[in-house]
Amino acid sequence: MSVLISIKNLEKTYDEVHSFLTPKKEANHVLKNINLEIKKGEIVSLVGESGCGKSTLANCILKLITPESGEILFNNQNILKFNKKETFEYRKKIQMIFQNPYSSLNPKMKILETLEEPLIIHKEKNRYEKIEEIISLVGLSSDDLKKYPHEFSGGQRQRIAIARALILKPEFIVADEPVSALDVSISANIINLLLDLREKLNLTILFISHDLNLVRYLSDKIAVMNKGSIVEFGDVQDIFENPKDEYTKYLLSSIRTIKI
Repeated sequence: MSVLISIKNLEKTYDEVHSFLTPKKEANHVLKNINLEIKKGEIVSLVGESGCGKSTLANCILKLITPESGEILFNNQNILKFNKKETFEYRKKIQMIFQNPYSSLNPKMKILETLEEPLIIHKEKNRYEKIEEIISLVGLSSDDLKKYPHEFSGGQRQRIAIARALILKPEFIVADEPVSALDVSISANIINLLLDLREKLNLTILFISHDLNLVRYLSDKIAVMNKGSIVEFGDVQDIFENPKDEYTKYLLSSIRTIKI
């Protein structure tokens, strides 16, 4: 498989002010020399404790945050050098599934409007046909398009959020804790849906999570983050059966038993 995303020597720093009375700024290195490759068709999971830099890295890939240095290559093109037009086209190819389906959907928009909006922005034709196709793929019906988000359960809302992320037929999906707000049984259904969609649509997925049970079930590879650095990266089986880094061993020791 060819490489879709290649991250090289990525650095991101924020200035921290310690107090109002003594506003001395100190650099907080959120990302430290990040190097990562994601091949086409892979599901790579990014794991680590809260505050380790997972979401910051995702936002850099999405071009929502600009790093100080390094490269992010998408199909061998450095996205950090894209102009406005190139960035606009890039945003069609890479989409995000957010953590909370209760807050990620506009409560005042019917599902049809929610799914149609990105198609209008990108001037896509045959919009209704594309909407019907994607709503069916996520396990909902065309009748659901007439409803508002409050008329759905949490699992159904996340299916709608997934449909919105897929409506432009992207190559790459960033899923940031997409099932953490859902019950375990519903989470399992969403995870299985993502696996099914990966096969049907030839998706590449970066799955961000702290739940190693889900990660083991879902992923091809795992990147372990600690304090802004990727401390270990490899195949799922290798990481779980023969971890090298002490932090990885610590994470694996805290796994809860959940059946999927």
